[in-house]
Amino acid sequence: MRWMLPLLVLAMPIAAQAADPAEGRRLAEQWCASCHLIARGGPGPVTDAVPAFHVIAARPGRTEEAIATFLRTPHAGMPDHGLTLRQAQDLAAYVKAQGGAQ
Repeated sequence: MRWMLPLLVLAMPIAAQAADPAEGRRLAEQWCASCHLIARGGPGPVTDAVPAFHVIAARPGRTEEAIATFLRTPHAGMPDHGLTLRQAQDLAAYVKAQGGAQ
């Protein structure tokens, strides 16, 4: 019976770790800031053709999970950065954090 606990611990999903919004910001600065306004009052793109992160975060139903899934799903108009699940989760946590009070 004692041998079962280590097996259960190993079987826990790695994705259960908390997302890191600070790492998400670093990723956003690297990959997203040329098209999106990634923080209120921050530098942004020369066009408003794409939504700012705070606008994305405020949309109904935009949970961190929904944003992470969207980021990993190919879609027109956005480059495929080949994000890992962890990178998408970190970036989604940062995007969602931008939806706070104005």
